[in-house]
Amino acid sequence: MKQKDEKNQPQPDKGFKIVPATLLVFALCGLSFYLGGIFYSEKKIFEGKIVVQELSEVVSSPKESAVQPLQIKSISFPECSIEYQDYTPCTDPKRWKKYGYRRLTFLERHCPPRSERKECLIPPPDGYKPPIRWPKSRDQCWYRNVPYDWINKQKSNQNWLKKQGDKFLFPGGGTMFPKGVGAYVNLMQDLIPEMRDGTVRTAIDTGCGVASWGGDLLDRGILTISLAPRDNHEAQVQFALERGIPAILGVISTQRLPFPSSSFDMAHCSRCLIPWIEFGGIYLLEVHRILRPGGFWVLSGPPINYEHRYQGWNTTEKEQREVYEKLQDLLSSMCFTVYAKQNDIAVWQKSSDSSCYEKLASPDLDIPKCDDSIEPDSAWYTPLRPCVVAPRPKFKRTSLYSLPKWPERLKVTPERISDVPGGSSTALNHDASKWKVRAKHYKKLLPALGSDQIRNVMDMNTDLGGLAAALINDSLWVMNVVSSYAADTLPVIFDRGLIGTYHDWCEAFSTYPRTYDLLHVDGLFTAESHRCEMKYMLLEMDRILRPEGYALIRESSYFIDAIGAIAEAVRWNCRKEDTEKGGEKEKILVCEKTLWYSSNNNSTQQ
Repeated sequence: MKQKDEKNQPQPDKGFKIVPATLLVFALCGLSFYLGGIFYSEKKIFEGKIVVQELSEVVSSPKESAVQPLQIKSISFPECSIEYQDYTPCTDPKRWKKYGYRRLTFLERHCPPRSERKECLIPPPDGYKPPIRWPKSRDQCWYRNVPYDWINKQKSNQNWLKKQGDKFLFPGGGTMFPKGVGAYVNLMQDLIPEMRDGTVRTAIDTGCGVASWGGDLLDRGILTISLAPRDNHEAQVQFALERGIPAILGVISTQRLPFPSSSFDMAHCSRCLIPWIEFGGIYLLEVHRILRPGGFWVLSGPPINYEHRYQGWNTTEKEQREVYEKLQDLLSSMCFTVYAKQNDIAVWQKSSDSSCYEKLASPDLDIPKCDDSIEPDSAWYTPLRPCVVAPRPKFKRTSLYSLPKWPERLKVTPERISDVPGGSSTALNHDASKWKVRAKHYKKLLPALGSDQIRNVMDMNTDLGGLAAALINDSLWVMNVVSSYAADTLPVIFDRGLIGTYHDWCEAFSTYPRTYDLLHVDGLFTAESHRCEMKYMLLEMDRILRPEGYALIRESSYFIDAIGAIAEAVRWNCRKEDTEKGGEKEKILVCEKTLWYSSNNNSTQQ
């Protein structure tokens, strides 16, 4: 049946096949001549000469065909409720109950999930004023800026601070230095002469109170990071930063502090209440890790001078003697030796002798040496390890006495730059020259930079600390932030005598609102655009920037307009400027955050 049906089907006209084929051939020939004219050249007769017009003249110019700048839809943010005026997203007391109390893990960083992120603007306290300027701010601050009566009432007998009229005053007292921090540090310098001659440059103060120790050391050429958790003192770190003293929220608990190994020349604890001998001495191991070989650990308070102090600590002499002996045993097992001791102050020094660490290689020891699988500088959400991080044999000039004294130390190429891709003495010198030019240009764009208007500065994605080095003679300090996803340059920064921390800008920074006068960005949005949402990064910048503070945002032209649009939504006033080189590849946004007050104390967060 199939064959029969095929035979009976009408046959198509053969002429119909030939005509379209002929037309197709002519069409293809015509198209080939047309394309040839485009892809080769177009010939023109001009004054008897043949002029060839190249393809580059036919297509649009680079300026016309460049990628268009990123554009975003109009955006706005509501005000947060006034109860969020001191909101710290990753150390939020409202979320503490979700986490364990053992070893105070609830005080560590626990950032909210995306569904709980705040998309609102943090209001200042009622009556907030621009902070008192440095150096007066070291001794006083506005009460309404940090309106906490609790710490004033609980610590008034220790002379931490006192309220007088509309201000808090900081007399310089402390639990272990009732005669004032100046006398306390003078005694410390007598015990540690290296604090006087530039040998000791960087320090960390664990359990910092209101940072009087770190504040006093600034005049002595020692740059200190004051560290404290968000605890029942409520605002230790906020008081420190309000005074213009470097500080960061943090606690030694189950994770490493966000610093590389061999960072600090000195570590200090003045009755900081850290249980040093518990959990196998794991907190001491973390101090050991971040302390430079040859560096000093200073302890005042229990159990130091227990023979004369135990009655005031509500304990017995026997108990405190046992604590002291256990502490001494632990420190000895970690290659610490007693350096000096007088009255309420004891000083230990971390050994630079490799033979001590070689003795720790036996796995049978209570506290062995860490094996090669433990990365010494990994410190972003990295668990504490019950082992000793030994100095790396490949580096011979990272110990305290091997480094040049300050300020020469800033200009000498650190040995650890060899771990940085492309790192060398030439690269560091080039970086220094570049940032001198940039800093000069920034001061033209922002005359407040270099004046007493700007004290607390954050370089949000530094490389080698170039901006901080270029501004070293100005009356300010810089927190150098190195991305946890970038090349690890933080060891180099500390070796230069500067300070900084690791951070991931997809999360909130470990600080209170309104704590920095200037934020600097150098291509951060370009670098992190594949991971972090731009609006959350800008909201976080707004949270930590003081009202009437500034932001210098150096970005590719692709992102700069979109950043400006979000900056306008967070109530910043911005203008776009050229870089020191000019051109269109990069631009600089110069922004100032406006001072505004909550329009409704009962406003809700969206």
